[in-house]
Amino acid sequence: MPKSSSVRVALLSGVILTSVGIGYAIGAQPHMTETITFLQSARTELQAATPNKGGHREKALNLIDAAIAEVRAGIAFAQ
Repeated sequence: MPKSSSVRVALLSGVILTSVGIGYAIGAQPHMTETITFLQSARTELQAATPNKGGHREKALNLIDAAIAEVRAGIAFAQ
């Protein structure tokens, strides 16, 4: 293989690898995914709490459910 062909193959390989890396970085949502985990954990803790909080516990559960839905929507949008 001539030297210029080797250089082209190396450059093309680099471009492909970079594109794959960028695609993964854009598609991967580690902070958003971790946020869902934290929100689900908070929801579990609120569920375990006694329900004598003047309706605030239930409102917090609804807000967490809404937050989880919004984070999932953000992940879907980014993909």
